[in-house]
Amino acid sequence: MVARDVATGMTDISFSEQVLPGRAVIRITGEGVLPFLHNILTCDVISLAAGQMAYGGLLSPQGKILHDMFVLATTDGALIDCAADQAEALLQKLNLYKLRAKLTISIDPALEIAVSPAPLPDGAVDPRLAAMGWRAIRPQRMTAIASGYDAARLALGLAGSTDIGSNAVFPHEANFDQLNGVSFSKGCYVGQEVVSRMQHRSTARSRILPVLCDAPATVQGTSIMSGEALIGEMLSSSGTQGLALLRLDRLAEATAPLLSGPVRVRVQKPAWVRYDVTIPEVAQ
Repeated sequence: MVARDVATGMTDISFSEQVLPGRAVIRITGEGVLPFLHNILTCDVISLAAGQMAYGGLLSPQGKILHDMFVLATTDGALIDCAADQAEALLQKLNLYKLRAKLTISIDPALEIAVSPAPLPDGAVDPRLAAMGWRAIRPQRMTAIASGYDAARLALGLAGSTDIGSNAVFPHEANFDQLNGVSFSKGCYVGQEVVSRMQHRSTARSRILPVLCDAPATVQGTSIMSGEALIGEMLSSSGTQGLALLRLDRLAEATAPLLSGPVRVRVQKPAWVRYDVTIPEVAQ
């Protein structure tokens, strides 16, 4: 369940402890696991202590996100929480980058991803946003696969792997810079030059933002128009709540209501957003 305080715009999320069936776990053990990941991912991994978690991505040389993931440091290496439909491709990439490093990298089917608004044993607070609750990578158990998590995620404006895709968006477009997904103080990693340039020149023209629709949202990929102007496209949704990838400059200049197919779309600005976004009255 997701409740919204109309007066303040704040979102109160509520969902039961549940397993995310669309996730998989990659286990990495050996010598220098954290330095290895630190050198190829967008986030700061090397400073993690066992039990701590980070969120980041593996980029293409052109700076787009190939895979987003959570990294949990362990006493003998790390566990990677990633999209199940991307696990094999990510495994291949990691094995490609390890070169001659003495690392063992494999998918561990005996582990599952659990989430909860309350603390989980051996879990960690979601490194993107504390309001999203806790995540844990744990041995599989008989836990019901409940609903509510995605609705809460969408209401808070957090993009998931289904929104980010592979080689489709830049880290800034997926708000990695706002949600602890990229470190600007670490050394080089794949795609780092593009990310740094977008940060210093403020050239992120598009962003993923939450939207509220007047009717059940249209399917992912449907264009969002303001008159004849293309403003963006719908991403994942649950009922009338969804996410959209929007061109901020075109949004600011919109003079007609935003429509995704026949459905009116109203743009929201999450409390965690620190960049400038102008939402004209026709888009509210």
